[in-house]
Amino acid sequence: MADSPAGGLTVLHTTNSLHARDGGPPRTISALAAGLGRRGHDVTVAALADGDPLQAVRPDPDAAATVFVERGEGSRGLGRTVERLRPDVVHDHGVWLPSNHAVARAARRLDVPRVVSTRGMLEPWAWNHHRVRKRLAWWLYQRRDLASATALHATADAEAEALRALGLRQPIAVIPNGVAVPEGTAPHAGGRRRALFLSRIHPKKGLPMLLDAWAALRPDGWELLIVGPDEGGHRAQLEAQTGRLGIADAVGFSDAVSDIEKWELYRSASLFVLPTFSENFGVVVAEALAAGVPALTTTGAPWSELNERSCGWWVAPEPREIRDALADALARPDADRKAMGLRGRELVRERYDWAAIAARMAEVYDWIRGGRTAMPEVVRDDGR
Repeated sequence: MADSPAGGLTVLHTTNSLHARDGGPPRTISALAAGLGRRGHDVTVAALADGDPLQAVRPDPDAAATVFVERGEGSRGLGRTVERLRPDVVHDHGVWLPSNHAVARAARRLDVPRVVSTRGMLEPWAWNHHRVRKRLAWWLYQRRDLASATALHATADAEAEALRALGLRQPIAVIPNGVAVPEGTAPHAGGRRRALFLSRIHPKKGLPMLLDAWAALRPDGWELLIVGPDEGGHRAQLEAQTGRLGIADAVGFSDAVSDIEKWELYRSASLFVLPTFSENFGVVVAEALAAGVPALTTTGAPWSELNERSCGWWVAPEPREIRDALADALARPDADRKAMGLRGRELVRERYDWAAIAARMAEVYDWIRGGRTAMPEVVRDDGR
């Protein structure tokens, strides 16, 4: 780990899982930790051990340490990690889980400042998923755990507004996730074109609407590839839907892929599609743009820049809106989609570089520790 200069903070990031199958959170947590470490802070990421350690997404070991708590210790093991390391700042990721509750209790006991990234788990769609259980958890412990956090972290203004609507009044830092810009882009070299979905195969991702739109359009010379880990048997439901719609020969499915394979898939695509109902950020949209692929997503994700910067389509998560946007995207000449992808790549370079995002988060940590007298620009006040 890099040596911490005078004034460098010890920061502990805690999360339930770093397993690659869990999509964006393990990757963004690890990338943020590495970015902070390269700025001279002493950073550790602690997570519950989850199956094969080779499947864990860890930060660069030269920039940040990784600690795994054995499942036998339970979620209390993460709380004990807070007690053992006694960092200057705890940054916990997620809500609802026993691991989040254990970290909150340990930080309160030690009077350690705690930042909570809610990770979209308090957005309206997420609230309504398993609503009864979440309401019970909210009144038993989750409301208190969030109210006791020193600050909250949202990746977009809409997420911050949802937190305010729940009555949470502490400072909220609005800082997006980042993405590493790979070498090379995704030129289409002829032959069958590909529209790509790459994320968890979960009901909130809106895939039935995408399949209905594909069946309505039946684009000649295109294939749709749906890639990601299956959750709750949703993939089988989608495969059955392709059979009923008569599009099984034009739609492929694949399990989760490695990071190397992921970037190859982006480069193979002419269009990226995420028809989601709810995302706190949607890191896969940023990744697609970084690879030079135009993206189509919904207003359930905070990507108005797709329209503002002419690098994709940003529409309501409704069947007709998705169908019409998809029709436009598929009908565009290759040169148009290529130009849109290059504009998206430039957008990612400007706004979503990890070094700049780590610098903004470090300012927040320093401020809540009392090292800055002025509130960082990324922090929203209590809204009163």
